[in-house]
Amino acid sequence: MNGYTSLRTLTLIAVLLVAPLTQAEIPSGLLGPTPTLAPMLREAMPAVVNISITSKVEMQNPLMQDPFFRRFFDAPDQPQEREAQAIGSGVIVDAAKGYVITNHHVVENADTIKVRLTDDRVLDAKLIGSDAGSDIAVLQIASDRTLKALPFADSDKLQIGDFVVAIGNPFGIGQTVTSGIVSALGRTGLGALRGGYENFIQTDASINPGNSGGPLVNLKGELVGINSQIVSRTGTSAGIGFAIPANQVKYVLAELISHGSVERGRIGIGSSQEITPELAKAFGLPNTRGAVISQVVPGSPAAKAGLQVADIILEANGREVRDFSQLRNMLGLMKVGDKVDMKILRDGKPRNVSVIIGKDTEQVAAGGKYHPKLAGATFAPVDESNTPDGVDPGDARGVLVQRLQARSPAARLGLRQNDIIIGVNRKRIESLADFEKLAGASEKELLLHVRRGNNAFFIVIN
Repeated sequence: MNGYTSLRTLTLIAVLLVAPLTQAEIPSGLLGPTPTLAPMLREAMPAVVNISITSKVEMQNPLMQDPFFRRFFDAPDQPQEREAQAIGSGVIVDAAKGYVITNHHVVENADTIKVRLTDDRVLDAKLIGSDAGSDIAVLQIASDRTLKALPFADSDKLQIGDFVVAIGNPFGIGQTVTSGIVSALGRTGLGALRGGYENFIQTDASINPGNSGGPLVNLKGELVGINSQIVSRTGTSAGIGFAIPANQVKYVLAELISHGSVERGRIGIGSSQEITPELAKAFGLPNTRGAVISQVVPGSPAAKAGLQVADIILEANGREVRDFSQLRNMLGLMKVGDKVDMKILRDGKPRNVSVIIGKDTEQVAAGGKYHPKLAGATFAPVDESNTPDGVDPGDARGVLVQRLQARSPAARLGLRQNDIIIGVNRKRIESLADFEKLAGASEKELLLHVRRGNNAFFIVIN
């Protein structure tokens, strides 16, 4: 390039920087195709819906908790309720049957659910099933030929750095699109699901209140995840959002449609400690990664496979195990009957062990299994692996309140997480089967004998 040519080039660049030119005025050699997501979004956005719910919430007034003030103000003894409204997002995944996916926390405790389509039609939605453990709920709306569904992508093929787009209804302002990349995969230990199963996709695509339940899509317009949580000190997007992977959503969708609940597995091991550098040195580990087994439930799949206390699980089905929380999430997302090939360390020597996933004995009070006023509680038999603090494992009998949804009917009764129900209608409870038999789905009155720490009391269900 000679001096004259260089001067012409610099002059052209300077003109482009300072003079606003129309597309026709820009030299064709400098003009390439303008990148846009518009064609993909035209196909994807009709499958995204806005969800509004109404529910009744208890009015909280500390003074009214005192019987004296209730009598003085002639206030009713029963808690007073008011109507509350909330909004969220969802995505149609089956146009022919009208199935819509959203978050469990969006429709939790909803009395009525409405779905608004992109053409502004508002339809009543039926709750098919909801799973607190994965934060997934399935709704159904009246189907017709105008509905559009998003296809599922294989979320196992996602890579850090892949471009993704979040679609939803942030702050109720209307359907909005934000873009970003996959920032991380397999995020766990966030505590976002209150004892649930976490395996999040992390993204920097802006996710704000109201986006929950909406889709995270790839550049092909395929569903790669359901937006669920954010990490923020202000409650608004800080560039750290989390979505539930599509493959997990697909499994939960099929379970909820078929059974109304999700059948999860367990192998019967427990651990309450992380591998510290001191423990790693004592066990002869090169680092602090792995899950140390501190309990093995007798007769469990783990016991039958030969796993022992002090074994350290290093890999499961070829994936490195970082800690017990990650292992629990991995096992909880597998089907009953699946095989898990584990690489463990015992007495400093590597071993291979195969375990068959067994049925989780936890039972959720939902879908008519128990008395309606027990809805929202997750029950499990008390054993060595889940005995609450302050309770002697040898003296633990009954059914444990494993988890409890906030503001649920069971919570309103006065039950709390880690309560132990030791009797129903003056009959002793020894097993989950006893509890199911005595606290079934009938509308009859129940008398629960509840143990909380070193205290015991009764709850009447009318």
